[in-house]
Amino acid sequence: MEEKVYNIITGQNKAITYEEIMGQLEADEKEKLTPTLIKLANDLKIRVTNKGKYEKFNDSSQKIGTLVMNPKGFGFVMIDGEEDDYYVSKNNINGAINGDTVIITVINEEKKEAVIRKINQRNLDDLLVGEFYIKDGKNFIDLDDDKINIIVEIPEDKTKGAVTGHKVVVKINNNLDKTNYYQGEIMRILGHKDDPGVDILSIAAKYKINDVFAPEVIKELEDIPREVKPEEMKDRKDLREEMIFTIDGDDTKDIDDAISLKKENGHYILGVHIADVSYYVKENTAIGDEAYNRGTSSYLADTVIPMLPHELSNGICSLNPNVDRLAISCMMEIDEKGNTLNSEIFESVIRSRKQMTYKNVNQIIEKNIIPEGYEAFADTLKEMHELAKIIRKNKIVRGYIDFDTDEPKIIVDDHGKAIDVKKRERGEGEKLIEDFMICANEAVATTITYMELPFIYRVHGMPDEDKIKEFLNFTGILGHKVNANLRNITPKTIQNILDQLRDKKEYPILSTMLLRSMKKAIYDSTNIGHFGLASKCYTHFTSPIRRFPDLTVHRLLRTYLFKHQINNETINYFTSKLPQIALKSSERERAAVECERDVTDMKMAEYMLDHIGETFEGMINTVTNYGMYVELPNLVEGMVRIDDLDDDYYFYQEATYSLIGKRTKKKYMVGDKVTVTVESVIKDKGLINFVLAPKGDENGNNK
Repeated sequence: MEEKVYNIITGQNKAITYEEIMGQLEADEKEKLTPTLIKLANDLKIRVTNKGKYEKFNDSSQKIGTLVMNPKGFGFVMIDGEEDDYYVSKNNINGAINGDTVIITVINEEKKEAVIRKINQRNLDDLLVGEFYIKDGKNFIDLDDDKINIIVEIPEDKTKGAVTGHKVVVKINNNLDKTNYYQGEIMRILGHKDDPGVDILSIAAKYKINDVFAPEVIKELEDIPREVKPEEMKDRKDLREEMIFTIDGDDTKDIDDAISLKKENGHYILGVHIADVSYYVKENTAIGDEAYNRGTSSYLADTVIPMLPHELSNGICSLNPNVDRLAISCMMEIDEKGNTLNSEIFESVIRSRKQMTYKNVNQIIEKNIIPEGYEAFADTLKEMHELAKIIRKNKIVRGYIDFDTDEPKIIVDDHGKAIDVKKRERGEGEKLIEDFMICANEAVATTITYMELPFIYRVHGMPDEDKIKEFLNFTGILGHKVNANLRNITPKTIQNILDQLRDKKEYPILSTMLLRSMKKAIYDSTNIGHFGLASKCYTHFTSPIRRFPDLTVHRLLRTYLFKHQINNETINYFTSKLPQIALKSSERERAAVECERDVTDMKMAEYMLDHIGETFEGMINTVTNYGMYVELPNLVEGMVRIDDLDDDYYFYQEATYSLIGKRTKKKYMVGDKVTVTVESVIKDKGLINFVLAPKGDENGNNK
């Protein structure tokens, strides 16, 4: 309807009347004309003339977009189809809040400055997180998200007994005075802000990650068996006598992948055996619906918020040692060059011989030290390591991109307080499992793709050429000449760029910057390949306990391969259903990633609270017009504000991405090593403020 009315109006060489538009509509469309015209006008697609006629909107100074607020009170408006955002000063926000769809008037096109003229749509989330407090006898919520500048009052009968200091989830009910004053009700008390774990739960709640399961989910668990019954093994391939084992982190409890290996006729027979979660978690059940809504498990410092209840994720679905477990196995024949020659996917029953840890496996394959209890597995592990190196070499030849970026690991005490921050170790054992899982994911995706059936893929699009050029321009400013053919960007192009930068002192920063300049991997029902893995066909099959797309892939395998239900009804069902599953899964994955990032920042800040006044050496990883960010060796990041550079007046030179002293000409750039002192920390915001240490002050700790 909107498109039809818009075409009627814009198809004329003059403004037309309401009656003229009405005359071109069908009888059943006419009653929808008025709201359609209002919508088109609000979206700045048409305008009403002084004579009450309608014509195409042509005022380039007015635009419609989404407001993104800064906690300091100013904001930026993002316009669809435009690369640059428009800056809106605090005085020109005019009551809009973060996420609002707004109409702006551009007041300086060159500087991209605008004023908000109208709030077109308030996109306020109805569930928010904050701290309960009482003022002048009234109940209020101090929202955690300081970009949302609204006042929320809670009526006395809607407090659920909250007291000052409680962190709560609040539902926004109504706008009391048509400005920024709202009334709400408390839906859940997370706990007192000083209670252990409440800091993490508050961030999780912001991203709609729920740490409790609904009663109907818990009720269904009563029918879930605690052990595999003999009749459930019928028609499954029995692999319980095979040497199958798992390798995970020291504290892993939800084990969804196991591996095995044999050699036949000079080829490797690699088995990847994945927990058959879809056998227990059915469609159209409370457990299945909850898994869909959660999308993924969230790993937040020392806290795991699972996709499935612990009775499943740590129980009957977990491939625990020395117990029978139902699995879906993918057996692959791999040649001496790392090519997968053929694969077979089937239902199985397995019995893991041992729950291994990366730490102990790395002792064997990196140092040839065999921990107690691993003697019977050492030769197989070494053979697996041999195969993993072959597979990795094969991937690199085809263009696989290993950004090799560091990740922080938060160490907490028994009360959940951060007591250390270290780089997460990624040894040969971790790489081995990664390589084997990629092989299985490719084999499964290839099998279904050849069958030309609806499926869910893990895809990664080609990078934008302009963003790669921008990155190379930046490396040139740093003094690093990088040769790259951008006329035909392939995975090998990116691989080659990384190889040329690998020996530079800024490499950890540059590899992260290059990674961020690329597109994000998502789930999709259309296969476009996976650029980063240089894979033509890829999916996620190996973690159904933790990811809903993997669980969906298992359901598809059961339907297509095990039950052989391949008919028009089935194909039509999944063709219509899978796009929404892919979209929802991608959304929940992004929420989990952002939540994990916020929790990590918060816990890093908590750790640095005990180090205020101490001095550290770090490296500048970002320079902006308001200061520079410095990263310590343990990946803790803090900011040195430009106002705190008191030895000169510094200005930001955009052309060189640097801060330059007006008098001394001293320059601060990405990659420079500096010594900083921890000045202040705001734990709740995950903010760490540094100041440059006085020259000669080198007695700090190198964390």
